[in-house]
Amino acid sequence: MDQKPTFPVFPMHFRGILLLAGMYTIAWSAFFKWFGPALLTWLAIDNGVMDNLPASYYGSFGLVVGLLIFISAFYPVTWVYLIMAGITGKIILAIWFSLGFLPELGWNKRTGFHLIFNEILWLVPLCPVFLRALQVKQYLKSHE
Repeated sequence: MDQKPTFPVFPMHFRGILLLAGMYTIAWSAFFKWFGPALLTWLAIDNGVMDNLPASYYGSFGLVVGLLIFISAFYPVTWVYLIMAGITGKIILAIWFSLGFLPELGWNKRTGFHLIFNEILWLVPLCPVFLRALQVKQYLKSHE
């Protein structure tokens, strides 16, 4: 008979989600930071040179967001606000890409992939991870 514990548990695979989301964000942000014009040309499906877009700044901000998410995996209950900062950063990155890059690049399968799968879709697993970490933190605080 499998009994559920009466206290909230932060499962190990939630840490894996944080690590994976952080590494994935760092990887894509590094592409924007160091290969910006080439990546933007590829995203635009070769519709011209995209030198006027701030890909380096976007990539730098994404590196910070990815690092926050990655680091939060080591102590997710204690550093629950790093998870929240990462979620907020992912939302900012999605809005920035939508308003700053999409008008120039145009909507196509590559820009759609980046916006949906690299920015927005990661919010789905990150929000329950944050809520569980917050729940565990509140439980531990109430039982000190």
